[in-house]
Amino acid sequence: MRMVLTALTVASVVGGLVTIVIKHEEIPNYMAAMTMPFEARITNELAGLKPGDEVSFRLLVTDQEGWIDQITKTGATNVVEPPPRETFRRVRFVDPLNIGDAMPDYPFTNELGQAIHLGQFKGQALGLTFIYTRCPLPNFCPRMSINFSDACKKLLAMPNGPKNWHLLSISFDPEFDAPATLKNYAKRYERDTSHWNFATGALIDIDAITEQFGLMFPREGAIFNHNLRTVVVDAQGRVQKVFTGNEWKVEDFVEEMAKAAGVKDR
Repeated sequence: MRMVLTALTVASVVGGLVTIVIKHEEIPNYMAAMTMPFEARITNELAGLKPGDEVSFRLLVTDQEGWIDQITKTGATNVVEPPPRETFRRVRFVDPLNIGDAMPDYPFTNELGQAIHLGQFKGQALGLTFIYTRCPLPNFCPRMSINFSDACKKLLAMPNGPKNWHLLSISFDPEFDAPATLKNYAKRYERDTSHWNFATGALIDIDAITEQFGLMFPREGAIFNHNLRTVVVDAQGRVQKVFTGNEWKVEDFVEEMAKAAGVKDR
């Protein structure tokens, strides 16, 4: 599929891939028109491209990856204004959470419709990530869920591994991701339900916890243009590690979880 788009901005380069922010037209039967990041492999296709170029590209999507190629300039560079600052709701004042800070006791509802709160996991290592079920690109929310599935298996199989750990995938789309929706979504991933749950909650709490970790999710129609955060909270309820983006390794996360499970009260 080839699409015409505008406002191309090279944002970052990681592991031989470049992240490009593109304002694109509707991709029929797949994605509404919006501005969002895509991954592209570093090739001579990117040479000479500038912000504001009109280009065409091909979008490729597998079960676990999504990227673009065949990037071709199709029109003259347009004058573009600096990209607007990302906005997100500030419904109440919260401070950023740093390593060693106590994790607030936010309330949520899990995929079974049960009321839960983060404080109930004290005494366990707690892994948190943030997703929404309608995320269309496999290297964003679906990758976080696959990583948690793999982490769950590795922690359960670890010789003499800890037993006091839990994973929680929190949706930032509570309007759509009701408990029944999350329960159906969770069926895609092999999981031990005693160690991994999906959760929704009041937007005031979701806004607060995501803001504290620097996660932003401005909405464009049914799609969120969001970044990624995955957090490890130790058994005493303190933030131990924050993984940004989607390039973190499951093995590193498992190592942090095992370490967090063994933390004793100071």
